[in-house]
Amino acid sequence: MRSCLFVVGLNIVSKLNSISVVIPTLNEEAELPETIRRARTIAEVSEIIVADGGSTDGTRAIAFEAGCIVVESEAGRGKQLRAGSERATGDVVLLLHADTWLPVDAGRAALALLNRSGVVAGGFWKRFRKGAPIAMRGARVKCWLLLRVSGYVFGDQGFFLRRETLREIGGVPPVPLMEELELCKRLRAMGRIELADATVITSWRKFAKHGVLRTYLLMWRVLRAYRRGVPVEKLERVYREGR
Repeated sequence: MRSCLFVVGLNIVSKLNSISVVIPTLNEEAELPETIRRARTIAEVSEIIVADGGSTDGTRAIAFEAGCIVVESEAGRGKQLRAGSERATGDVVLLLHADTWLPVDAGRAALALLNRSGVVAGGFWKRFRKGAPIAMRGARVKCWLLLRVSGYVFGDQGFFLRRETLREIGGVPPVPLMEELELCKRLRAMGRIELADATVITSWRKFAKHGVLRTYLLMWRVLRAYRRGVPVEKLERVYREGR
């Protein structure tokens, strides 16, 4: 569905209607089917673009069979999201991790938020899937604190903005890590980033792999170094290896 234009005085206001969901993947055959299924339940989603970084499992076949647009890219989440978002045709681009599930009201909430004056981008509240350790409770509070204190939205919350706004800031930064934080830095100069009135459900598999405390400490170290200006290329190995 194409955008409609309404003339209000001397201002032209674009009504947002459609959302392109962009999912970066690398061997995500276990997670991708449910993520796609849930995204398909959202009326405002006009297309799902899977940006694959060279999967060797059934990821691409799953995406094709589900009717997604499949884009092949050099591995790296920033590069994949950039390649995928360049194919987007929706009014809004929603960047989504392969293991994050959207609720059915996500589209309505995202469009309502972006139609608010001064808001240029947003994310969702989040909670972890069932079975997450007690130490991981309070994810909603952490989302609020992260945005209010640091001005950031993490990628596993889902991140969305107008397609034209993404074009204006030069697209998704093709960085190996922290692409969502780089986006936030550029967008804060244009307006506000807020949280939409919907909650995603995300995986806690990284915490299960490295341990809850160790993972939180790792994330804190990397974020602190990033805010000090350490290049993301130097932070990638630390984050990927979990140490």
